[in-house]
Amino acid sequence: MENDPIYLDHNATTPLLPEVVAAMLPYLREHFGNPSSGHVYGSRARSAVARAREQVAALLGCDADEIVFTSGGTEASNLAIRGVTEVLQGRSHVVTTVIEHPATERPCAWLENHGRSVTRVGVGADGRASVDEAREAIDGDTALVTIMHSNNETGVLQPMAEWARLGRAAGALVHTDAAQSLGKVPVSVRELDVDLLSIAGHKLYAPKGVGALYVRRGTPLGPLVLGAGHERGLRPGTENVASIVGLGAACEASGRDLEQAAARVRGLRELLWERLASAVPGLALNGHPDLRLPNTLNVRFPRASGNVVLDGAREVAASTGSACHAGQESASPVITAMGIPVDAALGSVRLTLGRSTTESDVERASGALIRSWRRIAES
Repeated sequence: MENDPIYLDHNATTPLLPEVVAAMLPYLREHFGNPSSGHVYGSRARSAVARAREQVAALLGCDADEIVFTSGGTEASNLAIRGVTEVLQGRSHVVTTVIEHPATERPCAWLENHGRSVTRVGVGADGRASVDEAREAIDGDTALVTIMHSNNETGVLQPMAEWARLGRAAGALVHTDAAQSLGKVPVSVRELDVDLLSIAGHKLYAPKGVGALYVRRGTPLGPLVLGAGHERGLRPGTENVASIVGLGAACEASGRDLEQAAARVRGLRELLWERLASAVPGLALNGHPDLRLPNTLNVRFPRASGNVVLDGAREVAASTGSACHAGQESASPVITAMGIPVDAALGSVRLTLGRSTTESDVERASGALIRSWRRIAES
């Protein structure tokens, strides 16, 4: 809409790409069949799901039969974490990090409440999970190592290769939540050497309510939901054909110009940082300066609440990692985990750019944020 604020919250969700909408429309209109049906209506839907499975697999660098469609990243991570530990009864330990998305943290907490042990590894000042702590934590009782590929708040890329090697050496399975990474940076399951990988459609310009789990062939995994034999019995329920088609189209589109799109948005992100840093003395960057998603800028405004800064910059739609309950703010655990004091952490704002972001958007957004902060600093 013409008067809408500038959208800098692409890590929360993304708009559908035009080609995604175009791919979905026939399966919302004329191709309504159930993929399990034996007649022509079913075969059309079944073929569309198979094609989408190939498109997702191509972006991840795996085989199509290693893709299981889900309702989103949260279900995918739950299926990975709980499905593996349900099957691997001989091992009772899980190793993860303190900065995981609730889609990973909550299943891990559930396991703790049901007799499993969970070790949560800390992060350094740069927001990267400690490899040394992981080395001490992972042992012969570890069933699963689960670490996010990139953090949703800071965009910091995690030391996946090192963690995967440690997990492999101990005979553990390795899972990563790549919901924020896919479509922004190259993600190859073979290079990462993971057994399970979660993705969410709405983070890469596909619809909400659809996702997928990569399951390396031969990985022991049990279903969370019982029903018919859809998705190899791992995710029963009639497939959401139109959204699955949209996810496939989004993956194909992302793979076509991944490097160029990343370079463009990285340049805009750096311009946004330069504009803000030059006008806000003491502005600080949260997380590693280089090892992060190309679209993500998480900054700390000095002597100000990030929520108040955004409230004063109505021209910008962005977010903070802090929570507000009954008028009281609590700082983001992701930011404080890096050793940043609570008062300073409350000044954090996450600005995440996307394919539609322009240089004009960056100029307008930075100006609005600067004006808002100055009003606060001068009051």
